[in-house]
Formats: sequence, C-alpha cells, structure tokens
Amino acid sequence: MSDPDADVDPTDGRHETLNERLDRNWNEILQELRVTQTGTQILTGFLLTIAFQPTFKGLTAFQHGVYLILVSAAVLTTALGLAPVNLHRALFRQHARAAIVGTAHLILRIVLAGVGLVLTGTVLLIFDVTVGRAAAWIAAGVTLVLLVLIAALPTLMTRLHQVPGPQPGKP
Repeated sequence: MSDPDADVDPTDGRHETLNERLDRNWNEILQELRVTQTGTQILTGFLLTIAFQPTFKGLTAFQHGVYLILVSAAVLTTALGLAPVNLHRALFRQHARAAIVGTAHLILRIVLAGVGLVLTGTVLLIFDVTVGRAAAWIAAGVTLVLLVLIAALPTLMTRLHQVPGPQPGKP
C-alpha cells in the first residue's frame, strides 16, 4: 500500500498528496464552470426571449429551425453545466473525489463543445436575419474555424513549446 502523504507526481514540481491534487483539480474545475455557466445561462436567456419578440413570426422556416436547434442546444448545454454540481452534492462525503473530478472534467469538455455549437449557430441566425444567408454561412464558418483553433490550442502548445501533455488517467 502506498504512503498517502507521498507526492502524487514527483516530476511536476508540486509536493501534494492525491487528496490535495484532487482538491486542487476540483477547485480549478469549479472556477471554469463558474465562467462557463454564467455565459451559457445568459445566452440561453437571450435565446428564450427571441420567440416573444413581435418580429419573430416574420422569420423564415430556416431561421425558425435554426432557432429551435439553438434553444435545444443552449438548454442542454446549460443543464450539463450544472451536472458537476449535482454530482458533487450527490456524492459529497462518500470518498468519491476522484470519480467526481474525472466525470466533471468530461462533462466540462462536452459543455465547452456545446457552447461552441451555440455560439456558431447564434452567429448563423443573427447574420441570416440581418444581412442574408450567404453572409450568415461565411460568418458561422469563420466562427467555427476560430473555435476549432481555440480548441486545438492546447495541442499546438504541446507540440510547439514542448509543454508536457496530459497524462493518462489524470484530468
């Protein structure tokens, strides 16, 4: 049996136990969730109000379809952003910190993908309504490319700057 006070990863320059590392990882996830939750909740609220605007009935069938997909994606993304908190509450004091951190990490990655989908779709809808379909596809495409580049940034940093990548089993 290993010493619980032994450094979890002696090569990373930190001297922390497994529990200390899990606590730090959980706190980092919480900070990321706070930012993400606020943004998704505001965007979802914005999308929900559009249907009650007088000009909503004047949208095309395409615009209505994009809108309904966006509302669904935004609500699902917002709900997923709340899932780690529920997970923590349900498993609080059950010695499941490693499972909570690992699952919350995965959920947060899915939430970030959902945010990207909602942002891209919102650009598509707004540009389609204001300047036309061709400009909408271009603006949405540029947004999607930018978001993919942002998502690829950790991999690019790892390759260009020889930053150590994530180790298997460590969120």
